[in-house]
Amino acid sequence: MPLKIKFGFGSNANPKQELKDMIPIKRKSRMGKIKAAAELPKKNKSFNLDCLKELNKLVGLVNIKNIIEEVMAYAKIQQKREQEGLTSESMVLHMIFRGNPGTGKTTVARLMGKILKELDILDRGHINEVERADLIGEYVGHTAQKTREQIKKSLGGVLFIDEAYSLARGGSKDFGKEAIDVLVKAMEDHGKDLVLILAGYKKEMEFFINTNPGLRSRFPIHLDFPDYTEEELYEIANLMVTERQYELTMEAKNKLKRVIKKAVTTGHKYDGNARLIRNIIEKAIRAQALRLVKENNFSRNKLIFLEDPDINYLNIDEIESNEDIRLLQKTRQLAN
Repeated sequence: MPLKIKFGFGSNANPKQELKDMIPIKRKSRMGKIKAAAELPKKNKSFNLDCLKELNKLVGLVNIKNIIEEVMAYAKIQQKREQEGLTSESMVLHMIFRGNPGTGKTTVARLMGKILKELDILDRGHINEVERADLIGEYVGHTAQKTREQIKKSLGGVLFIDEAYSLARGGSKDFGKEAIDVLVKAMEDHGKDLVLILAGYKKEMEFFINTNPGLRSRFPIHLDFPDYTEEELYEIANLMVTERQYELTMEAKNKLKRVIKKAVTTGHKYDGNARLIRNIIEKAIRAQALRLVKENNFSRNKLIFLEDPDINYLNIDEIESNEDIRLLQKTRQLAN
């Protein structure tokens, strides 16, 4: 409300002094309004989020990006409706991520935590990444205790369970069932301050969801992560090289394309995608280091450029010995 100043000078009044006395009052009123406005909760929430920009920088994943933007729009509109006193739907944002290794499931899960925090849906937006060993105990009752501890760590953020299907692999007598029951209850008890994301291979995750009748209905968002194309893998490789401050010679670029093509056409479906590309690039960097030491040549250009001899094919033994691809053997056993 604007400040109203009434001038009513008496015979002994000093008009200039009265006006001077009034001015600080007006200034104080404005500062009070500014301070009050600063204390109001910030209502951010355009789609110009840094984490959304980070998501859009990821290679491929067009359908995933579209669905996430749809989820964000839904969340934003429900918040706006609630602010206007309109009926709003309860936001259940638990998700299933299905796809082969290296297709971006963990990366997207981390970004989801940041996105939901910026939208004021989650308080902290952190991600707690766990697997079967972090949830399953060694005796009756131990599993429930371990699972509750992980849930407690995840409150205000995302609980991401990789290889979630492994919780059901032991049958009815396995402690995995106990962990599932605790997770289902937590989804009910902490619906507003916990998002649960279960991830794994498509076939195995479908089997897992069917083991518990209540699971499917509690996960309204199912995202399928496709394998990358040859062109997308080559783009990912170039990004990895650039991020590490290296460059490829023209011969190395052509060799890299051939290596990727062979990996895609002849490799196992669980060996590929971004993890395979990372292995190829890291092996190339090691090969370059060994070559330069032998040549005793450490010029700036030599340190930057990866050459044709540095790019090599990965054999199956190298892939399976990598820590990030050890899931391969487990999955093949489950498939059989």
